[in-house]
Amino acid sequence: MQEFLTYVVKGLVQHPEAVVITPVDRAGMTVYELRLEPSDVGKIIGRQGVTINAIRSLLSAGSANKGLRCSVEIVEDQPAR
Repeated sequence: MQEFLTYVVKGLVQHPEAVVITPVDRAGMTVYELRLEPSDVGKIIGRQGVTINAIRSLLSAGSANKGLRCSVEIVEDQPAR
């Protein structure tokens, strides 16, 4: 599922080289933490969250076919002060 997510996200952003996807297991579910260039976050979220919700739906449907549970979270790292 990570390859699918990488393909979709890198196709939508201006800085595909900055995309980092980290799988994290939480309570029997794989959560993919998505780190992006700050200027690309809006492109992935989309208007009123339409794009990220579509990505989550596709990921959920694809993982259900394989008997898995997956989700996506966008992680915005705060710079150290």
